[in-house]
Amino acid sequence: MTARAVVLWRHGRTAYNAAGRMQGQIDIPLDDVGRWQAVQGAQHLAQRLFPDRIVSSDLGRAVSTAEALAGLSGVPVETDPQLRERSFGDWEGLTAEEIDARWPEQFAVWRAGGDPHRTGAETRAAVAQRFGAAVVRHAESLDADQTLVVVAHGAAIGLGIGALLGLDANRRLVAGLHNAHWSLVRPSGRSPGSWFLEAHNLGPAVAVDEWNAGMPPESLPSSTADALRT
Repeated sequence: MTARAVVLWRHGRTAYNAAGRMQGQIDIPLDDVGRWQAVQGAQHLAQRLFPDRIVSSDLGRAVSTAEALAGLSGVPVETDPQLRERSFGDWEGLTAEEIDARWPEQFAVWRAGGDPHRTGAETRAAVAQRFGAAVVRHAESLDADQTLVVVAHGAAIGLGIGALLGLDANRRLVAGLHNAHWSLVRPSGRSPGSWFLEAHNLGPAVAVDEWNAGMPPESLPSSTADALRT
């Protein structure tokens, strides 16, 4: 058996996200905006895609996001280090400008869509394999009428979706997720172990600039505030 639906939910914002720093596996907590985003996202998920199981990366920003949904649903958070973000090696903690100044040739390859070798960094293929395998393993623990919510990280989720769909990990074929937004994948039924992407980059009905600023519902127009509460 496998889950009816798998929600892949990216964590809320951190100070590194706000500053444009590459996080990787550095354990950065949510900032105030990120905690607000997690609550707003959790409210929507609890109403529309109620979880039967919640499994999170063991990094704090993902666990804190998952706990927002656990608090509403009563479903406990489990952690799995195989759902961690991709390791970016020496680039972690740095901005694009800092990386370019220190590794200009490698960064040029990166910006062109390549996957340059970096000390301590995981390849795209390795991340796709470990993340995709972890999602399948957790999904197979559920029945065909149940929903799994996986809380993780932008790069890992994108590569994991690619793995589930059978895409080439060395090409950037899945667009990124906004903080505290999610994708929905389901078993395709065409062949054992096949999946399809039903929806991508879903989140509360808030404009991106307002979402990134952490604008509370009370300060939004009434129609948008109502949408957040429903």
